Amino acid sequence: MTALRKGLQSRRDFLRLGAGAAGAGLGSLLLPGTSGIAAAATVPADKALIAAAKAGGQLNVIALPPDWANYGKMIVEFGKLYGIRVDSASPDASSAQELQAVTSLKGQSRGPDVVDVGPSFALAAVEQGLLQPYKVATWNSIPANMKDAGGLWTGDYFGVVSFGVNRNVVKNPPRTWSDLLKPEYKGMVALNGSPLGAGAAFGGVFAAALGNGGSLDDIAPGIAFFAKLAKAGNFNPSSATSASLVSGQTPITINWDYLNLAQAQKNKALVRIDTVVPADAAPYGGYYCQAISKFAPNLKAAQLWEEFLYSDAGQLIFLEGFAHPARFGDLVQRGVVPKALLAMLPPAEPYKHVQFADKAQTEKAQAALKSEWAQQVKV
Repeated sequence: MTALRKGLQSRRDFLRLGAGAAGAGLGSLLLPGTSGIAAAATVPADKALIAAAKAGGQLNVIALPPDWANYGKMIVEFGKLYGIRVDSASPDASSAQELQAVTSLKGQSRGPDVVDVGPSFALAAVEQGLLQPYKVATWNSIPANMKDAGGLWTGDYFGVVSFGVNRNVVKNPPRTWSDLLKPEYKGMVALNGSPLGAGAAFGGVFAAALGNGGSLDDIAPGIAFFAKLAKAGNFNPSSATSASLVSGQTPITINWDYLNLAQAQKNKALVRIDTVVPADAAPYGGYYCQAISKFAPNLKAAQLWEEFLYSDAGQLIFLEGFAHPARFGDLVQRGVVPKALLAMLPPAEPYKHVQFADKAQTEKAQAALKSEWAQQVKV
């Protein structure tokens, strides 16, 4: 399996890694009834696949919040374009719960066709034999370090860990990991779930390690930091959501940059939300991975969904949600991304030092969390 290696030093490096020819089987079509940058982008046009997918008439997805990486729009546009009903189950489920659903609903018509999970959980799914291989038509333009060589999973978008700060509640936003320990942030700091089950929370602990003397080979300082945060009374054990950030229930939410940026844009008339990439450490970056369930009840619809996600149109929909899509480099190289959208993205400087964990580092960190998190982090 191709590991998720560190090595994307900046957007410019990402362009080089992403360079490649667009795959065959695509057509330049208008998305009927749509608006925005993806309206006239390239979409899948494999007639045989489309016919087979439409014959089934349904696609089962899971754990796709509408405001997460713009999945709400992705689902709507896919349904409009192909006339396929999308059953979006448990939108706030974690990566671990996605894999549990694949297992528990095996053989049932409502079982997930596809999953969108953090890299550590993609690796776990492979080991458990829960996935089946599929390579989209645009496979060659996806960076090698964002996909399993055999097609069992493919990275679809990436971001870096950041602080989402509700400025209506937090008057003096934290700028570093050490700032989070200040008494003024009592009860304010939250992850988006347990790092034992949520990919973004896993990334949050890894990022804290990088800011507290740890490394990609040593997540222990990150666990110790959250233990200290909990002891100080600053760690809020609630599972943060976009709603809790906006309402102020979790006014400092540790999450991916694209999620915090999207909430800032969406709710700018109601509340000011700052997106802060901690200044005292190299940012931790993470991919999310698409994969088709080995037991997918609507296999052809699942394959068409993958084709749509990795088409120009799908990739631009991710970018509209501030998530850097896997084929970002190829899109920019071919002049597909509008300049106005590029201008809305964060400054590139923090991304020059982004670090990504590989397979061995991810598995080592998972083992450490399973052993130490509950023992050390008392809330």
